[in-house]
Amino acid sequence: MHHDARATALADVDARAGALSDLTRRIWELAEPAWREHESAAAHVAVLRAEGFDVETGTGGMPTAFRAQYGSGSPVVATYVEYDAVPGNSQAAVPRQEPRAGTTRHAPGHTDPHSALGVGALGGALAARAAIERHDIPGTLVVFGEPAEKVQGSKPVHAAKGYYDDLDAAVSFHPAYMLPYTNTVRLETLCGAYASCVYTFEVEQPERWGASDGAPIPQAHAAARAPGAIDAVTLMYQISKQLRESVLAHTGSWSMNEAILVAGQATADNLPPSIGQIQYSWRVPTLAMADRIADALERNAHHVAGLTSCSVTRRWVSRTWPGLPNRTLAHATYANLATVGAPVWGEEARAFLHAIRDTLGLARVEDPVEPTMARLIAPEDAEAELRQQLPSWQRSFTSDDYVEYTWHAPTVRLNVGRCSLAADPAGTPYPPWVSNAIGGFPACIDPTVITAARTIALTLVDLLTQPLLLEEARAEFRERTGGGIDGDRWVAPLLGRDFVAPIDLPWPEATAFRA
Repeated sequence: MHHDARATALADVDARAGALSDLTRRIWELAEPAWREHESAAAHVAVLRAEGFDVETGTGGMPTAFRAQYGSGSPVVATYVEYDAVPGNSQAAVPRQEPRAGTTRHAPGHTDPHSALGVGALGGALAARAAIERHDIPGTLVVFGEPAEKVQGSKPVHAAKGYYDDLDAAVSFHPAYMLPYTNTVRLETLCGAYASCVYTFEVEQPERWGASDGAPIPQAHAAARAPGAIDAVTLMYQISKQLRESVLAHTGSWSMNEAILVAGQATADNLPPSIGQIQYSWRVPTLAMADRIADALERNAHHVAGLTSCSVTRRWVSRTWPGLPNRTLAHATYANLATVGAPVWGEEARAFLHAIRDTLGLARVEDPVEPTMARLIAPEDAEAELRQQLPSWQRSFTSDDYVEYTWHAPTVRLNVGRCSLAADPAGTPYPPWVSNAIGGFPACIDPTVITAARTIALTLVDLLTQPLLLEEARAEFRERTGGGIDGDRWVAPLLGRDFVAPIDLPWPEATAFRA
């Protein structure tokens, strides 16, 4: 049955390749940003329901999240889809810089792209479902809809509220664009800690600022006024930038970024700007480093509030631990990737890349495709290459909220190469619009989607039909956690079960920057 089920899964992916391509392009065109992916989530839900999945929407209090289930009983294996886009990246699928129709370049667009991530995982799950049905395989297949990955928003919420507690194994997929993780799986060096919060500065008692000049109207045109929220946000931005070297020593790889969500909300009258919001997000190798940054930002925020006659509150968006590896599931998944083979790009994809180089005024090359994106790299080789770039003490690299799955069940991180331009022989860098355009062109992105779907389908089928594989993966999970969930080396989600997802904050809308 096992081999027949695998064959059924592969045939299903191939049979629905056209539909997967169409859905990938649809999600890419919708380009809905974090927490605002209503149509994108609905498109995935519609497909899952049509395929017989029982779907719960609005999971964890998040309107664009969902949990879809097919089958019943043990084991319970899962994968997930993402579909959020990135503000400021609108690009048409053409070989020149041009925003999508009806938008400006400041509108959202897919970068990684999550359109391919979501549909690749969806295709794998649908193929596994076909194998379950045809071969009467026991067990439960779960597909999670995970919004807002760009702020690492949903998975920590799902984890905190218990949605992953009953999982036996999970498969995570991401299109590859960072060397050496192209067409491989992560082995030991998984993603690190991430934290994000929003500081809100508000002017509540502006009349207490400075000496009164006896004006009958508070904040009259001739009167001094409280500095207010714009000053608070700009001071917070500047101070935290200036103190960055004091926040965390320059060792290992880490980053801290900020985004101003609200600034002012005042008229041209002589009134203090009443509210300002700034978001901070930081990626670090350890939780201790994440906490150190949080403490420094908190001190900065309260000093700034005092200087500007504001109150200040902090609201968490996300907090994650570094990921927990599982070599057993990693090797099994890589074996399936090797069976499927790396993506292959045809002449239509190459013609598109040649056209981009022509637009940029670059000399013709024989093959414009980055060769590493079409080659497998063994997990041990990828691990060794990455370790050369990191200090010996650093056991994680970059961040992604899929790590929440790793602390609840054996989880594998699959990377499949995405079509990319090879480095220019003259060293000319490519502008950001290039990769965005490639991500929306079917001949370029479809091979990534299909390769991922085939690999994920095989891995899910293996987990459902090979009890020894699943038990070995779970034994490793228990050993690494000191006994599984609640073991002496297991770590709980950092957000509490009563955490409210920050869906109400003024995140950019999909309709922003329409032409």
